[in-house]
Amino acid sequence: MVEGYSRELSSCGFWPGGGKEGAFYSYAYPEPDGFSAHRVEPDGAYFSDELGEFVLPYEAVRTADDPDHAVARFLQATYEAAAELAGWDRSALEDDPDRLQPRSMHRS
Repeated sequence: MVEGYSRELSSCGFWPGGGKEGAFYSYAYPEPDGFSAHRVEPDGAYFSDELGEFVLPYEAVRTADDPDHAVARFLQATYEAAAELAGWDRSALEDDPDRLQPRSMHRS
């Protein structure tokens, strides 16, 4: 835990105790200025002052046209908010998720 919080981080997951049916969450540590006010997607996602993190209720995901896309967008949007507002060196942190796929299998 000490090492995990010794540098900037973006953390996310699913919390079964959030909302009626649970919720996805995302937070940054240390929280960069403006993070809580940053607009994130999808609709239904919000920053909880009580919890100190972004929350996406499971109900919003379950009723979305594309639930997988809703969760992916939430996780990407909250990560980008942290990275941009904190000035993280994104080129050192991010990589192409298809980098190990044979060239013919890369997504277009």
